[in-house]
Order: sequence, then structure tokens, then C-alpha cells
Amino acid sequence: MMEEDDKNIDVPEGQRLIQFSGRECVHCKEMDPIVEQLQKDTGLRITHLECWHDEKNLALFEKYDQGRCQGVPFFYNEKTTKWICGNCDYDALKKWAMGE
Repeated sequence: MMEEDDKNIDVPEGQRLIQFSGRECVHCKEMDPIVEQLQKDTGLRITHLECWHDEKNLALFEKYDQGRCQGVPFFYNEKTTKWICGNCDYDALKKWAMGE
């Protein structure tokens, strides 16, 4: 299981690829191996923010979600403003991360 902020290595705000999740979220945990594989394959870093138990992360989630998804996992690309609501496959996650 990925730990919060375990992959957050000096990625400046506004440039982050963010995965919002909930600690107890089964669907979020299902995405962990896909996220880890993407990071390994591309060298990109996805910032993992838990928002069910962290008010600051929840506020950022609500700012980026804008009522579109209202659940986790929610992936947000700060650079392109593209987002993914819910689980997805490796190819969809890679396109999102690469800004395609």
C-alpha cells in the first residue's frame, strides 16, 4: 500500500499530478499498483493526498473537483487541469499524466 506523500519528491505546486484518496477506500487501493507501475515506467511522480481524514487535503480536493466527481479516487493534473473520476486502466492514467 502506498503511504501518503511517499512519492512527493520536490514537485512544485501547480505542476503536480495528484491522486486524492481515502484511507479506507477499496477503489483507491485497487489503483495503487497501477499508479506505482506508471511512476516506475515514466519517472513521473503522483502526489498522493488522503482527503477523508485531512481537512487541508479535502479543501484542495473540493477546489479541483468542483462537484464533478464528489468521490475518490480522483486524479487531477495541475498543469493541464485534466481529471479522472474513479478507477481507470493503465493507458488512461498514462494519457492523463502525460497531458494527452
